[in-house]
Formats: sequence, structure tokens, C-alpha cells
Amino acid sequence: MAFDYLKHMTGGVDKHALFDELMMTYGRDVWNYAYFMTKRRELAEDIAQDVFVKAYEHLDSFRGGSSVKSWLLSIARNTALDYLKTAWMRKVQLFPSRFLQASQRSAESEWFGSEEKNRIWSLVLELPRKQREVLILFAHYRMSMKEIAEMLGISEGTVKSRLHRARQAIGGSLADNAEERSERS
Repeated sequence: MAFDYLKHMTGGVDKHALFDELMMTYGRDVWNYAYFMTKRRELAEDIAQDVFVKAYEHLDSFRGGSSVKSWLLSIARNTALDYLKTAWMRKVQLFPSRFLQASQRSAESEWFGSEEKNRIWSLVLELPRKQREVLILFAHYRMSMKEIAEMLGISEGTVKSRLHRARQAIGGSLADNAEERSERS
């Protein structure tokens, strides 16, 4: 859904209804992006809530320089980075991810469904944050190189370089996994 009217918003628009519409349209994208950034389900929920609170508070300042989706993902990125920068988050990890996967069905397995896709997304989550971030914005959110560069505050060449390295790493890991499986057979 296009929210082009946001940039022309006046006092006559019901801000609460618009906010509900934004949450329904982009809530899952914001949560997924927060999860991809942090690799923690509970933290992604907190970040998604913070993103929509910030968006609600600043709806009237949206100028339309980017799409609403890019605007919300930018807020999500900055909020996730703020969370990750805190001393507590850098020092404490409550549960190893293997424990969480063993005790409950993960969001990835429900969302992606198949074993092959799960393996690929697992490899994506193992990438360094900068590569993972560019790959996800490009492949999953279908953002252009220019939009990604603007969102991250880097050059398009840097985006291309990070995307290339991410693809190489995923391709190499998939080739290694395939080779290991064929050796076991």
C-alpha cells in the first residue's frame, strides 16, 4: 500500500487510524528486520514497539524523501544499533540460541517452512552485521542499492562491495555443506 499522502498530511487525517494502518502494513517487516539485526526474538519485539512509538511521535515530520517502508526500517536500524551499543547488551546474553531453538519452535522455521531455506537463513544470520544488513535489505526487502546507501549513510560502491562479500560467503558455505554431504554419502 502506498502512503504517499503522508508527505502531504494535514490536521484532517486521523493520526490513530493512520498509525494502525502503518502497523498492520509494516509491523512484520519491522520485527523481521529487528530480528535480523539482533538475532534475538524478545529484543526484536521491544525494538519493533519502540519503532512504532517513534514513528507515531514523528508522523507529522515525515517529508516523503524516502518510502514509508524505508523510513520505518531506518528507524528500526537506528533503534537496533542503539540497543546493541548498550553495555548491558554487549556483555549479557541470557540464553544461547541453541537453547532457544531446542525449547521452542523458532520464528524462522515457521516462517520459511522448508529445511533448505532454513539452512540458507541460518548462514545469513552468521554473516557479519554489515554484510547481513545489506543482503537482507536487498534480497528480502527488495530495496535498491541507492535506497540502501541512503539508509545506511554509505556509498553505493560500499553497498555493492558488502553485498558481493555476503553473496560470496553464503555461496562458499553452501558449497562446503554440499561437499560435506556428498563425502558422507
